[in-house]
Formats: sequence, structure tokens, C-alpha cells
Amino acid sequence: MASKQEVRQYLAYWFQLGKKVVFVNGAATLQPKEVIQGNRYSQEFEDAWQRIISPDAGDCYLEGTEETIGELLTNAWDMSSCARCTMPVIIRNIGMPALSCPCNDLKNWPNEELPPPRSPVSSQEQLKNIRDRLVDNLAPSSSN
Repeated sequence: MASKQEVRQYLAYWFQLGKKVVFVNGAATLQPKEVIQGNRYSQEFEDAWQRIISPDAGDCYLEGTEETIGELLTNAWDMSSCARCTMPVIIRNIGMPALSCPCNDLKNWPNEELPPPRSPVSSQEQLKNIRDRLVDNLAPSSSN
């Protein structure tokens, strides 16, 4: 089953590549311009996520897919990586898989010359991990 966090990250990655969430059979779309802000998701993305999972949102889906966000949050779906571009894609647990990856209609993707979409990173946490590894490597070995 795809967790809410996995679906949220799935949308964040695809938003970074310019995909939109479609509401009401194409009558409205949503795409936050800024997805990551520092070491967290932007407020614009968080507001979009709340709108998407709201019961008032109705059937909405990621542009280029047919499965609704509500369907993705059921136990019929899991997340995996696209064999072509390594972006997160949905796979059905039971029955026929999704017809294609959302990358199918993106021109010039995958593009190894661009940084791939990512999740927020805490610089302080990363620096702490590096410091801890260095300290561990400098500590005298107790096996002597």
C-alpha cells in the first residue's frame, strides 16, 4: 500500500518536472511553482497537498495518469521506480498495471544533465552525520 507520505513525495517529484494535478475532468489544474524551500516542502506545496487530499477535491489525478489520488491512497497501489527514468511511479498490487509512467509525455526526459527532483534535505542533519562519521574514524581502535 502506498502511504500518504509516499504519495505526497510522488507528487512533489512530478511537480518539480512541471506536471500538474488535474481537477474536475480538466476544468482546473494545480501546480505549485515552488516545491522545496530550504530543508522542507514549501508552504505553497503544503497548501496544494491539503487541497488535493481534501474531501472537497473530488477525483483529481496527476497529469499523464488515469488513477486518482484517492485511488493511490488505497491498499491497491504501491510505489516503485520507473524503469526508464527512475522517477517514482505507481504500480497496482492486483490486476493490470498502470498504462505508462508520467514521464511518457515529457520531452527531453530523462535528462542526465539536470539534477533529478528530490526531497527536502536538512543541511544541519547532513553536517551532523558527516561530523559523527569523522569522529568515529578518528577514535582510537579499542581492538588493540
